[in-house]
Amino acid sequence: MNVRDETPAPDTTGARLLPWTNSDGNPCYLIGDGTGYLSRVADQIETVQLGMADNLLQHATDLVGDPKATEPQLRYLAARMAEALRDVARIARSRGDRPR
Repeated sequence: MNVRDETPAPDTTGARLLPWTNSDGNPCYLIGDGTGYLSRVADQIETVQLGMADNLLQHATDLVGDPKATEPQLRYLAARMAEALRDVARIARSRGDRPR
C-alpha cells in the first residue's frame, strides 16, 4: 500500500486581516509572506492591543469588586471592555485565517 501525505502546503501568500480599518471602517488586508515591514507593524500593534486588554481585565476585576464603584465608572469600563474585546476578537480571526 502506498501512503502519501495529502496535506496541502500552507498558503504563505494568504491575506492577513490587519488590526486596523480604513477611513470608512472597512477591514484592511495584507497579502504577503508575513515577513515584511507592515507585517511587523501589525504584529506590534496586536501585541499592544493584547497587553491593553490584559491590563483592562485586571482593572475590571478590581473595579467590579469595589462596592464604591459608581454607575458612570462601570459604564465607562464596559465601553472600554467592548473595545478591547473587539480588538481581541479581530486578532483571533486574523490568526485563525492565516497559517502559523
